[in-house]
Amino acid sequence: MLNNALFTVDYSEMVIVKDIDFYSLCEHHLLPFFGKCHVAYIPSTRVIGLSKIPRLVDVFARRLQVQERLTNQIADVVRDKIKPIGVAVVVEATHLCMSMRGVEKQNSFAVTSAMHGAFRNNARTRMEFLELIKLRSAVPGVRESAGYACVGDD
Repeated sequence: MLNNALFTVDYSEMVIVKDIDFYSLCEHHLLPFFGKCHVAYIPSTRVIGLSKIPRLVDVFARRLQVQERLTNQIADVVRDKIKPIGVAVVVEATHLCMSMRGVEKQNSFAVTSAMHGAFRNNARTRMEFLELIKLRSAVPGVRESAGYACVGDD
């Protein structure tokens, strides 16, 4: 799945690929669920090619799935393949089974997480990851002017 996209590096800072869109099919109701996945790890000696992380999400999302298992499968592969200091995965999804049938809650979504190593054992590391995935203005081409004194009408 990751082929030869593993590289030896001297880098031990957090690597995050966030806002990975995914679409899956709930194995319980056979209805779609979809959303965003955020994956982070702290390398010890190896890194994964950045494009392989969304590909990994797609591999597991394209199966009949439940969100909790999807979250753990992604984290487990990263942990097993590169043996990082820590790995974290957060999945946010809208489930059509909740909005179309049963409780019919249109604006609800589910959030699951898997935290291993430094992300589980170190609250500061975990909080840094959670704060970084909340940032939306870091995306190229997105300009959010609210609250910034230096950005205004010229």
